[in-house]
Amino acid sequence: MKTLVLAALATGLMATSALSSDIETRKVSFENEGVTLSGTLYLPSERQSGDKLPVVVVTGAWTSVQEQMPETYARKMVERGFAAFTFDFRGWGKSGDLPKSVRFVESPDAKTSDIREAFAFVATLPEIDSAQIHGLGICASSGYMVDAVAGNPLVRRIGLVAPWLQNSEIVEAVYGGAEGVAGLIDVSRAAAAKGGEIIRAAGPEGAQGVLMPIGGYYYEADRGAIPEYDDKWNNAGWEGWLTYHPADNPQRLDKPLAVVHSEAAAIPQGVRAFLQGFAGDATTQWLEGVSQFDFYDNPEDVERSADTVADHFRAATQSKN
Repeated sequence: MKTLVLAALATGLMATSALSSDIETRKVSFENEGVTLSGTLYLPSERQSGDKLPVVVVTGAWTSVQEQMPETYARKMVERGFAAFTFDFRGWGKSGDLPKSVRFVESPDAKTSDIREAFAFVATLPEIDSAQIHGLGICASSGYMVDAVAGNPLVRRIGLVAPWLQNSEIVEAVYGGAEGVAGLIDVSRAAAAKGGEIIRAAGPEGAQGVLMPIGGYYYEADRGAIPEYDDKWNNAGWEGWLTYHPADNPQRLDKPLAVVHSEAAAIPQGVRAFLQGFAGDATTQWLEGVSQFDFYDNPEDVERSADTVADHFRAATQSKN
């Protein structure tokens, strides 16, 4: 099922709102492929009645929910003059009312489809300038964002922060070579055959039986280990993730691009491979000594990243792209 009937938007969808300093947040929902997705619209609280704002749809790292790094960057976009929109992908967070077989599955196809529908949804909102819609992908969702933006007439520009853009060579380097990848694909197929196999997503360094035994952002209560975080991973998702190679397909992107990354963050070689094959306009900023997790919530690094992508989106009002 595609976007809900427009006449219902002003009443049924915008059911709740809250104010936080100078930012208004409004809980909304929209439909995609028969699933109800939960989202949040962020607006400057002092906007004038009737104002239509440019908007940035923000998506986060794998296993994340909208209250983590997507909310962090959404608020930064509002501080820079934009509206912003975040949402939980199907099977995650508040959009998680699905069977076990498809809950917590890191599905590039499903997440890309959800982003496309989020663009279609925000284009119908009365506060939004539908001619000024942009996409911001963080970490794993960068590839999904590229796929959702490519060839999409609703979207003007795209920004990527700490993008995880992998190809087969990177996948093998990260996941134990060809043998390790094949083993995880076997795990994926076995999990899918029994209707899903859900494990913990994050744990302390060296923990057994978790997806990310590395500590850091997802495991720290004052960072990403917030109550809203599912902290789950479905082993049935390995095959879709490992066979997804966004670094190999930069030519599909037909929108101006801004990238913020660091050699000290995850797989910078994927960004270089993508940019080498990208024929369009690209703004790049390489920050020194910034880790992957620092891009998620370290104030200085978030501010610098937000400045770069906001400037990139703002330039759309002076160009035809």
